[in-house]
Amino acid sequence: MNMSQEITGVLLAGGKSRRMGRDKRNLVLGGETLLNRALNVLVEIFPEVLVVFGEDSFSIPNNRVRVVHDLIPNRAAAGGLYTGLSYSTHSKSFVVACDMPFLNPSAIKYLITLSEGFDITSVKLSHGLQTMHGIYSKSCLPFLQKMVKDESLRLQELFSESSLRLRQVPESEMFPYGSQQGWSQVCRP
Repeated sequence: MNMSQEITGVLLAGGKSRRMGRDKRNLVLGGETLLNRALNVLVEIFPEVLVVFGEDSFSIPNNRVRVVHDLIPNRAAAGGLYTGLSYSTHSKSFVVACDMPFLNPSAIKYLITLSEGFDITSVKLSHGLQTMHGIYSKSCLPFLQKMVKDESLRLQELFSESSLRLRQVPESEMFPYGSQQGWSQVCRP
């Protein structure tokens, strides 16, 4: 069986865009919105795809995609990750933010092959962790629940939980799946 068949694709599309000041989901790149660009890649790879929105409503014109709303509103990516893992029917989910327009299906599939036996699999970039392009197991849920209730929203804290098995893939290992500028550019909005 294909390993991606046992993993849910989760797209975090909260919509606050506080730093940018406008909704990133609707920005157009190459004739497509950032939201649709990411969804097209996830639908290509995963049999189950969830889109996690904040409090707003948004229609998705794809019957293979399920729209869910934050279970604990206004908790940024930590709340979205908690929500996505809660609704996922699989024990693991590939989670990505909708403002990453250059998703590479081969890179995602490669991360999947590295995720066996780990609760979190993500890329360690030269400037820090890439928390919003990784594979998370439902084992993270109790920690995420505590984080969002305590309003401790930095996902890096999850990576320091000693009871979670973490696989940090060096950026250099991802270069074959990046662009000429390197993997950092692929992950950066």
